[in-house]
Amino acid sequence: MRFSLRVAVVLSMALGMTAGAWAGELKVGDPAPAFKLEGSDGKTYSLDQFKGKQAVVLAWFPKAFTGGCTKECKSLRQATKELKPLKVAYFTASVDSAELNKKFAESLDLDYPILSDPDQTTAKAYGVMQGQRPVAVRWTFYIDKDGIVRAIDKTIRTEQAGPDMAAKVKELGLVGE
Repeated sequence: MRFSLRVAVVLSMALGMTAGAWAGELKVGDPAPAFKLEGSDGKTYSLDQFKGKQAVVLAWFPKAFTGGCTKECKSLRQATKELKPLKVAYFTASVDSAELNKKFAESLDLDYPILSDPDQTTAKAYGVMQGQRPVAVRWTFYIDKDGIVRAIDKTIRTEQAGPDMAAKVKELGLVGE
């Protein structure tokens, strides 16, 4: 009986460490996980289509039509004049359905696509699904044109997301030509 308890404790610790490592495994310098996701504009986007051509910024948010997510997406739209000249591909992304994200993008008159990952496969690969919550955490990934993660921002200021993103792209030297 005592041996079984020890085995159970060791197994649960090992499983716990594995789950924790999965959630926070992606680090700066790692290859970014591949993705192929539907955008709110009806097009499908993949990391591969930008490889060797331009950097990608992937900004995960929890839920369409919520306060913080609305502020973040509006901030990116308002920063168009700062972001577009940088020649990086930038997206927001959530685990909401493509239909919901399309309605959300239209309601905010967004000029960039929101990517949808309703089966959470890509979100899990990026480590933004944590615990039992059915929403992604608000993290932004900066990926160079070679597909390498150059920064992970976990402290998003929703109302400043656009200017902050532009500044980070410049700081990291990810500006396209």
